[in-house]
Amino acid sequence: MPIHLCGRALSVTSTVQERFASASACAKARVFFPDPDIDGSEEALKTGLAKPDDRALLNAQEESRAYRAALAALDRFAPGKKGLFRKRQGVSRASFFDEENERQARAAAEAINADMRRLGEIESERTKNEALRASLAPWLAVDAPLDSTDGVLSLLFGTVGATVTDDALRALSDSLSGLLTWQQASSDKTLRYLLIACHKSVKEQALSALRELGFSTVSFRGLCGTAEENDKKLEAALAALESERREIERRVEGFGGNRETLLEASDRAAILLRREEAKSRLVETDKVFLLEGWLPADRCTALEKALEPFTCAVETREPAEDEYPQVPVQLRNNKLTRPLNMVTEMYSLPAYGTLDPNPLMAPFFILFYGIMMADMGYGLLMMIASVIIGKKYRPKGTSGELFSLLGLCGLSTFIVGAMTGGFFGDFLTQLVAIVSPGTVFALPKLFDPLDDLTMILIGSMALGLVQIITGMAISLIEKCKRKKFLDAFFEEITWWIVFLGIALAVLKKGTAVLYLGCALVLLGPIVQGKGWGKLTGVFGSIYNHVTGYFGDILSYTRLMALMLAGSVIAQVFNMLAAMPGNVIAFLIISMLGNAMNFGLNLLGCYVHDLRLQCLEFFNKFYVDGGKPFRPMTLDTEYVDLQ
Repeated sequence: MPIHLCGRALSVTSTVQERFASASACAKARVFFPDPDIDGSEEALKTGLAKPDDRALLNAQEESRAYRAALAALDRFAPGKKGLFRKRQGVSRASFFDEENERQARAAAEAINADMRRLGEIESERTKNEALRASLAPWLAVDAPLDSTDGVLSLLFGTVGATVTDDALRALSDSLSGLLTWQQASSDKTLRYLLIACHKSVKEQALSALRELGFSTVSFRGLCGTAEENDKKLEAALAALESERREIERRVEGFGGNRETLLEASDRAAILLRREEAKSRLVETDKVFLLEGWLPADRCTALEKALEPFTCAVETREPAEDEYPQVPVQLRNNKLTRPLNMVTEMYSLPAYGTLDPNPLMAPFFILFYGIMMADMGYGLLMMIASVIIGKKYRPKGTSGELFSLLGLCGLSTFIVGAMTGGFFGDFLTQLVAIVSPGTVFALPKLFDPLDDLTMILIGSMALGLVQIITGMAISLIEKCKRKKFLDAFFEEITWWIVFLGIALAVLKKGTAVLYLGCALVLLGPIVQGKGWGKLTGVFGSIYNHVTGYFGDILSYTRLMALMLAGSVIAQVFNMLAAMPGNVIAFLIISMLGNAMNFGLNLLGCYVHDLRLQCLEFFNKFYVDGGKPFRPMTLDTEYVDLQ
């Protein structure tokens, strides 16, 4: 099954005057524009080709950032209705591209961002003033100007350690013939804050002696007047800043009514940005431009028709094999398999020219999830959530695929739950027993996870074997296409013979097939290896394949384990809820317990299912490394264009 390839290399040459219109037509046809292979080399300059001026791109980037910053400000000061999902509003194209709406949005964004810049300045000033107030706090008791200049009397503000005693300071004063005195402004556990006054003639001696006591000078540059006077000024400044801050926040909050306009503008700016990014990938001369990209094969006709009104030459071709690593990949599946795109993209896109794993993985992924969850009540919740969220919020991209997958897995969970008779565990059985003591009620079921463990275990491993053999079959076909017949025979067919031989031996139908398979296992490395590689290959083949295949098969026992765990936990909670013998208490406790069980299994089953697909299934045939196909389109994040 070939993957959908963006399989045509595209070259468009047109006049510079028509470059925007031509590029827009290409965008409608969903063309992917990679960066051009043009640099500033002498060879490129000889051709006259060069990249267009990127000022428009920079402006588009700035505009997009401005709208996002404005929306972030509104989320902070004027948060809209909160919810797990945001409903996308439908907007007409005429309204979306209306110039008046654009002007209003730009004006609102400019005003909001200007206010936010001022808020940043206010915060910076506030921090600075608070730090300055903190530095002045120890000196509030000193009635001396902080900007005092040396005259006859020199004033020194500074600190010494808390261990420096008054006796040491008096000894210093005595050594200077009493021409030095001090005042303690304040103290703490580590420091004493001192104002030193000394005669100008002994200032240098005083400083030298003070340094021996650990004296550190404190500077108040830019401040005049006393510490208390400056503290009052700073307090008033902080109050003014706080008042201005509140006023700005109220003003930004008042722009809350512009949210929808700004959301539209943000989407419009994002589209403009993608357009300018595409234009930046063009190369041009004074008269013509050249555009190169990748186009889905089924869009060639549409592109040619879209470009008919323009003076341009269009060329499409199949990519050469050496271009495969550069060709972008677009997964194209039906409604059943499309939700699995998120699983594949989370792992890695398949390389160009290989298989799309989604159609092959979808039945297994959906079935395995249902087996592990296995409860009609949980499946019903999943389907309801998928429908409601899909209809009300209309999520797109990965989110849309996630909830579509949730609905499919919910259907599978409901069906398997019907087979096991599970509806929030044994919820109905316990409820009927409370309402009508002595009445025994149970939903019909094909098998019970607690009573039929052996059957479920064998069934889980059998399903695993089916998926592994499917992966081996895909690998066989791919190897045959590449004419690697020996690899296909010894890697896949040989081990199918081994599996068949084991099955026949278990059924007591003879061991000849098993012996044949074992012989082929030993023969493969001998035929394919060289020198000592033949001997080492034998041991490596046996060890790797035995541990690999049988380890993979055993890994599928998690299907049984999660089914059993979910069923047991649900029944335990229902049993605990039934102990009071009260319907209301039962409903409350059971709902809480089942909600926890549902949440844990919802994530746990997804993780284990993903592991089975990526590790046990994909490693048989999958070739990753594909580049995503991201065409320039009118994709929007917040609104739906109608």
